Amino acid sequence: MCGIVGVASTAPVNQLLYDALLLLQHRGQDAAGIVTEQERKFFMHKAKGMVRDVFRTRNMRALPGNHGLGQVRYPTAGNAYSEEEAQPFYVNAPFGIVMAHNGNLTNAQALRRDMVERNHRHINTDSDSEVLLNVLAHEIGRAGQHGAWSTEALFAAVAATHLRLQGSYAVVALIAGHGLLAFRDPYGIRPLCIGRGKDGTVMVASESVALEGTGHDFLRDIAPGEAVFIGTDGQIQSRQCAAQPRHYPCVFEYVYLARPDSTLDGISVYQARLNMGQTLADRLRLQVPLDEIDVVIPIPESSRPAATQLAQLLGKPYREGFVKNRYVGRTFIMPGQAVRKKSVRQKLNVIGSEFKGRRVLLVDDSIVRGTTSREIVQMAREAGATKVYMASAAPPVMFPNVYGIDMPTRDELVACGRTLEEVRQSIGCDALIYQSVEDMKRAVGSLNPALDGFEASCFDGVYVTGDISSEDVGRLHAQRNGAEEDDACSSRLALPNSTDA
Repeated sequence: MCGIVGVASTAPVNQLLYDALLLLQHRGQDAAGIVTEQERKFFMHKAKGMVRDVFRTRNMRALPGNHGLGQVRYPTAGNAYSEEEAQPFYVNAPFGIVMAHNGNLTNAQALRRDMVERNHRHINTDSDSEVLLNVLAHEIGRAGQHGAWSTEALFAAVAATHLRLQGSYAVVALIAGHGLLAFRDPYGIRPLCIGRGKDGTVMVASESVALEGTGHDFLRDIAPGEAVFIGTDGQIQSRQCAAQPRHYPCVFEYVYLARPDSTLDGISVYQARLNMGQTLADRLRLQVPLDEIDVVIPIPESSRPAATQLAQLLGKPYREGFVKNRYVGRTFIMPGQAVRKKSVRQKLNVIGSEFKGRRVLLVDDSIVRGTTSREIVQMAREAGATKVYMASAAPPVMFPNVYGIDMPTRDELVACGRTLEEVRQSIGCDALIYQSVEDMKRAVGSLNPALDGFEASCFDGVYVTGDISSEDVGRLHAQRNGAEEDDACSSRLALPNSTDA
């Protein structure tokens, strides 16, 4: 998961890009980068850290030009500690191209070998995004016969790129002297949308909140497999570049990743979370006597809509029992279990009066590693709660995600290879209630019946691209951790060619 933005304007775009990245900061806190173009020359600044720390006044002054793009990164491939892997990436031929990418290529290793051995292109980092850029650059050069330029050749290059790439990708790229290119993988796994300002500025971004928060009108989502090109004259051209596109957006965007004020693929994230609260309430009624619950308390912040809806439907008081320190990063994004565990109590503090002597129902958006949940349950007990129930608005996270979410290893997932009772004991709550996979898909999918389904592999083990096997999952695990794959969930991995929603 990363956040990307691209802008084509008739005015300087450095401040606009900065503002958009601030609105996308929730999508990545590891590194940030901006590149602008002026008179066919690129100006770039990128570094590890948050947007506000990476860009100082002197950096902004060094980013002139009316076209540009940016990215906030949270690493799911490559080296999380390498500043060289901050994006955007640059290649000088053909024309000069800079690119930012959100997603994860599942065949990056094979592509890297292909780039070096067959296409004779140099890959300088371990990032799959640099591999993607070189594939795109090679195909643009080949489609344009290594010199000629046309939008027809550009769209042909994107079509050829689709044929070589596997996995998830939403991409923005600047082609020196020609314009801004954006495209999305044929399954539409990672989000991408386009908007226009009153002055004619065109912006492409991961979430609609980046458009609306910078004064741009939302036009539409970029379709799976589609490429959009904004020329230097501001004209928008688009083309479907995939032979058989299908629409399977990542359901975890609605569960947790996206901001609640965004609309992705025709679905309000906020309404999706309200709907998940409703179906969770129905499920909870069957598992916990309602007279055993005194108060409903959300775990900030993504769970608030679901918790609000659940409390209203159950007729129980809704209370804020945790105060969040906004200056501590999201624990889900933080690399390293020790850092993640330590940060929970730095991030959250209890309001003791809301717990003392009460039977509390804690609502979270999801339970991934269980570390945060375990600490929070303990905090609630220390604050005086007589019983602590835990409800998750999402189903158990049972399988690794290979499409750009930081849960690629099975041994990190608390629900993997454990029964519900074993997970409850691990977390330490008195009762544990999960959403069902079917209810989650129905709650979100009812808001846009035109979708083919959802990429929900971390919940159901179905990898919608149809090219992921249990061996691939093990290989991706080994690449990331340098360790042998834990086979606790191997027998439960669904067939990779299934795309049932």
